[in-house]
Amino acid sequence: MSNILDTLIQNERVWQGRRHKQSTQPAEPTGYQVLDNQLGGIGWPRGALSECLLDDPGIGELHLLLPLMEKLSSNGKTVFWLNPPHTPYAPALAREGVNLDQVVMVHTDNEGDFLWTLENCLRSPATGLVMAWPGKLRSRDIRRLQLAAEAGSNVCVLFRQRRYAEQNSPAALRLELEPDHHQNLNVKIVKRRGSWPGQYCSLAMAYRADLAFSEAPRVVQGPWPACGR
Repeated sequence: MSNILDTLIQNERVWQGRRHKQSTQPAEPTGYQVLDNQLGGIGWPRGALSECLLDDPGIGELHLLLPLMEKLSSNGKTVFWLNPPHTPYAPALAREGVNLDQVVMVHTDNEGDFLWTLENCLRSPATGLVMAWPGKLRSRDIRRLQLAAEAGSNVCVLFRQRRYAEQNSPAALRLELEPDHHQNLNVKIVKRRGSWPGQYCSLAMAYRADLAFSEAPRVVQGPWPACGR
């Protein structure tokens, strides 16, 4: 029993209150230093699920992932978009340095196909980042996806309705997102593995380009010329 408990503590599966120490789990920086500081100096966990909880799409949530998309796609890793509510505006992504050759968008017709596709994306060694927009997920589905994320050791971000913040979840990181009147994105840490929740930070979302969630033309082919920042 002692060996099992030691392993759980080492993997940050047991909350130790104020005895928390610096995380040793693999992670990718968010690209926002103020947010990384609130996340214990790390960022998006790899090999684990993260959840972004929000009321409606289009509040700047994609900009939160933009630095990671740029980094991973430039390193030859695939960025999957699974069931996004709108079509990503590819020229805007290209202007921000995202390698469109590494971007794959998938739409599924039902819950079973969604879970199967997401699980296989997570397990693929070609994957760097999976962004998915599920409907209602059962606890056993989230646990199944967590196991797939651990097997693939990549980053997975689920965009879910904020009402699910009260639902128990095995996700390693849960962020509640809300915009303010100054084009900032307020981030509340609902949960992060191995430490206290409840921290807040406000990120200035520089709306440099429309990435997806307003009235943008449907662009599904490329390449697009690189544009200066």
